[in-house]
Amino acid sequence: MPNASDQAEPKTILAIASYDKGADFLRQCKRSGWRTLLLTSESLRGDNNFPADEIDEIFYMPDVDKIWNTEHTIKAVSYLARTEQISRIVPMDDFDLENAAALREHLRIPGMGSTTTHHFRDKLAMRMEAKAAGLNIPEFCGIIHHPTVHAFTQRVAGPWVLKPRFLAGALGIKKAQNADELWGHINALGDNSSFYLVEKYIAGDIFHVDALTEGGKQLFARASGYGRPPLDVTHGDIFTTRTLDAKSKTAEMLVEANTQVLKAMRLLRGASHTEFIVGKEDGKAYFLETAARVGGASITDLVEAATGVNLWAEWAKLEMAGGDGTYVAPTPKDDHAALMVTLAKQEWPDSTGYNDPEIVWRMKKRFHVGMVVKSPRYERVTELLDSYRERIRGDFFASAPPKDKPTD
Repeated sequence: MPNASDQAEPKTILAIASYDKGADFLRQCKRSGWRTLLLTSESLRGDNNFPADEIDEIFYMPDVDKIWNTEHTIKAVSYLARTEQISRIVPMDDFDLENAAALREHLRIPGMGSTTTHHFRDKLAMRMEAKAAGLNIPEFCGIIHHPTVHAFTQRVAGPWVLKPRFLAGALGIKKAQNADELWGHINALGDNSSFYLVEKYIAGDIFHVDALTEGGKQLFARASGYGRPPLDVTHGDIFTTRTLDAKSKTAEMLVEANTQVLKAMRLLRGASHTEFIVGKEDGKAYFLETAARVGGASITDLVEAATGVNLWAEWAKLEMAGGDGTYVAPTPKDDHAALMVTLAKQEWPDSTGYNDPEIVWRMKKRFHVGMVVKSPRYERVTELLDSYRERIRGDFFASAPPKDKPTD
């Protein structure tokens, strides 16, 4: 029999989380026998939900609004690598992707490099890749060569939306009805204007597809639809999203479009969250943006309620397997679910008055209220979503966070 000293040391994974995300990812890594390290922001010290008892060591990076200096990060992790043989480096959020890619390339660790990462961070880069692949996208133009932007406004009728290339979700997006309004926004950006793009505004409903990929093949995908566009919610409303009937024409169209998007962006493995708009006039799915991570805003809880698939845990399994053929995709359930989240006027809202048995998850966060409902019946989820949306508006809704507690 081999001695204990002859057994291989556990492999080590380093998770990078500038925001308080990824607890289930970390738990799965530890549960799978990997040495689990976390690099996070100094500003989160003592105020986070990371499962400290399932993390071998936590390291903190100095930050300004969760932003790290990449050169300092490389030096810090290189120093750590003197004594830790790191096998995987995985980012938990959009804003961690570039640091993770830079670290992988510097330390020569397998995983997505900087070029492919750019396709999942830069909205202009991902649009150019999508266009080159022949995907259906709104017409767009980078705010770089101003005569080209002027020609775009002459050729493509407004309204348009001005979008930051590197921010997540609806942050920083502005709508312009005409050229004068658009140029007013552009000129106000000054030297930052090249970090934006403009695209044709398409009226329609916005959807998202949350997926798992291995070897460039989509192994799991579930399509859902937002109640209102995230841009509208950013400006003050209740955020809702619900899973679609997986057999509906819309869901099938979105899952197929997602397959094409991830192929165009050359995602090899991991979790992804991709958004589309289905035009009211033509019913086509237009690609908006994608991210090489799980969806935010508790969307993972929505997907898990409907399918039984925990995207964080599955992503961890994919990363640890690293393409060695041992990963087995989960067999999803086919229930229906809806998610509701909003800012609340109470510091710790009491939602116990919402007591239908279909409630399977409740948010526990200061000045927020949220819940997920699920049912095998699509109609029941619709009924609860419509009812709860109005009740929540009356009981809890706040249009802005308290001044001493901004949202994250």
